[in-house]
Amino acid sequence: MSTAIARRSTAWHTGSRVWHGVLAAVIAASLITQLVLIFTSGPDVNAGQGEVRVPLDVRLVRRWRVARLDALLGITITGVVFAVLLAPLVHHVGVSWWVDLGFHRLSPVLAVLGWLLFGPRPRIDWSTIAKALLIWPVLWILYTFVHGAITDWYPYPFLDVTEVGFGTALRNALLVPAVAAVAAAIMKPIDGVLRPAPPARPPDRTGTGEGRPDHGGPGRPRRHGDRQEA
Repeated sequence: MSTAIARRSTAWHTGSRVWHGVLAAVIAASLITQLVLIFTSGPDVNAGQGEVRVPLDVRLVRRWRVARLDALLGITITGVVFAVLLAPLVHHVGVSWWVDLGFHRLSPVLAVLGWLLFGPRPRIDWSTIAKALLIWPVLWILYTFVHGAITDWYPYPFLDVTEVGFGTALRNALLVPAVAAVAAAIMKPIDGVLRPAPPARPPDRTGTGEGRPDHGGPGRPRRHGDRQEA
């Protein structure tokens, strides 16, 4: 039984690494190509909202969970916003079409499917959701408008203050945390229902410790040179 569990655990972890490796490769290739297009005066496919932010202190598990949820919500909203609002308005050709495919279509789908298939879970609770909604959306909105006021560049047409006005742009921006809240509320019960990730090393179910090295303890056979304890 333990051998079968170990094999399933190994296969699961291998599949998770391969899946997320493919996702990272898609994002990296799209990002590098987009930067090349920008610096060579090529088209900008408005891709930059799928970033994964890693906390400085990875030992703080709760902060890491917040960062992970923020990343998942960010890439999910990127896909939803593009599919609903931007896809009918943009018609890329050539290399920019492939960049757009990687950023706005493949990355969101692969990220969400990867979460459904591999988790990790359970990781989403109401405290994590509240912190996630107070960090990424707020910082993103502030950065968007401050950066836009300085450079006159906005990532999406519906956020362009020079085109739609500040009031309308702010209202549209506030839809981002609203959509994120709905997405997180949907993800929470799914996170609780789906099977947790298998452990990296299956526990000893026999309770006897058979097959494991004996490092000493009550009942350990005495060897030559052992001291008699007082």
